[in-house]
Amino acid sequence: QVQLVESGGGLVQAGGSLRLSCAASGRTFSIYAMGWFRQAPGKEREFVAVINWIGSTTHYADSVKGRVTISRDNAKNTMYLQMNSLKPEDTAVYYCAARQSLAASTTPNEYNYWGQGTQVTVSS
Repeated sequence: QVQLVESGGGLVQAGGSLRLSCAASGRTFSIYAMGWFRQAPGKEREFVAVINWIGSTTHYADSVKGRVTISRDNAKNTMYLQMNSLKPEDTAVYYCAARQSLAASTTPNEYNYWGQGTQVTVSS
């Protein structure tokens, strides 16, 4: 079992930056691939960025590529999402997720554990 807690969300103006964190507890963090997903009102949950167990492989959604960076610190059991040049369309609840695999996946259904989410609101 893995417990995930996100933090770092908030209200920011367009063009601003936020850094989200996901703290994990429970089973060994390093054996899980991790990901960030988001869900806006009235929309389905979508992939933002994912990272494999060691941090050597990452994938980004086209909508955020070049503006966000996913990383992890296995010694601290924490994953991060640095978001820059934020746009109003980035407004959503952001969730971190853990997958019982060393390899990352962009498919939400392939993740076994989820955090409660953190709200990111970008004003124009």
